[in-house]
Amino acid sequence: MTTVLVLNASYERLHYVSLPHAVRMLVRQVAVVEEAADGRPLGPWPRPKVVRLLRYVAMRWRYRSGPSWSRRALLARDQHVCAYCGGRASTVDHVMPRSRGGGDTWLNTVAACARCNHRKRDRTPSEAGMPLRVRPYAPGWEQVLGS
Repeated sequence: MTTVLVLNASYERLHYVSLPHAVRMLVRQVAVVEEAADGRPLGPWPRPKVVRLLRYVAMRWRYRSGPSWSRRALLARDQHVCAYCGGRASTVDHVMPRSRGGGDTWLNTVAACARCNHRKRDRTPSEAGMPLRVRPYAPGWEQVLGS
């Protein structure tokens, strides 16, 4: 399914929504198409790639806490670079394996290529002899939404 970027009325990035959700926003006339994608139009609108809200939305939720963890946001934080070898990353690795109580948190996960992730398995980086090239950290909203 295609995702569509939603901009605030002030052109700030808000979040991504599914294509059907974006079409519903257009039907309700709460957004307009800012950038169209190639393909067949959807009724009277071109296929949206980016939509902009017509009214400004106060983003208090964004300033209360940082973004929640997700696979997509983690790969964006690490810029799809493997934390072990520096190659192209497509998987998520848990520094402290889930089998040992490690969870899906910003400080316990890094992006990894499939080869390094398979090699490390359910061991810590020191046990596997694979030191981390970067230190995990909790990103800000700008970094997560920049993808």
